[in-house]
Amino acid sequence: MFYLFIFIFGLMVGSFLNVVILRLYSGETIIKSRSKCPHCHYQLSAKDLIPVFSFIWFNGQCRYCQKKISWQYPVVELATGLLFVLVTYNFIGTLGWANLFYNSSVLISWLRNLIFVCLLIIIFIYDLKYYLILDQITFPAMAVALIFNLFLGFSWLNLLAGVIIGLTFFALQLAISKGKWLGGGDLRLGAVMGLMLGGAGTVVALFFSYIIGAVLAVFLIIWGRKELKSQIPLGTFLTVGTLIALLWGDSVVNWYLSLI
Repeated sequence: MFYLFIFIFGLMVGSFLNVVILRLYSGETIIKSRSKCPHCHYQLSAKDLIPVFSFIWFNGQCRYCQKKISWQYPVVELATGLLFVLVTYNFIGTLGWANLFYNSSVLISWLRNLIFVCLLIIIFIYDLKYYLILDQITFPAMAVALIFNLFLGFSWLNLLAGVIIGLTFFALQLAISKGKWLGGGDLRLGAVMGLMLGGAGTVVALFFSYIIGAVLAVFLIIWGRKELKSQIPLGTFLTVGTLIALLWGDSVVNWYLSLI
């Protein structure tokens, strides 16, 4: 029952993330203005905004102008709900219910990971759609990650190592390619990864990011959807790698250390 509550809560948060993504692009304020149809700009009522359900009930259309609504909306809502459940299961499966609610550091770690998931989803979708990683997201993400992790007892050296690894990795590519392979947003995302994950976690995230990116790029080239010189939104792969490291990074590191 608790997982169902977390899933529904995640759906609602995902609906808000859609608003954030849309308004970051349009430049509208996030807090004051009401939600409206992106086509006819009709102000939406509560029945139009029920996560996933409204999309299904109105056949993926605005009920005022009948124009198609992007699949981004239910996909982001469902992804947020499922990831919230996964993060929660990751904590409960390891530590048990009692530790989650009666141990303050565990509870804060859980909330931290939920917030990290939200930030990563915004970066993922925005870079996938617009090939941009915005400073309006990366700089607040750095601050949030630093505050949470220092509060939870992460060492300065560990976080600094993560930032150095992330920045150096992308700075070298930026310099070698003269800005052709990636942009400044990827560089700042490297700092975000370092502050979220620390040194070892950043290495794990980069490893999985590039493996996933390479496999998908080859698949898209074979499928005819991309060419060798086509631009690929690197931030989408980096967020996936960061999420993997956030959830299972310690297990990956421990497994690797057991082999050497």
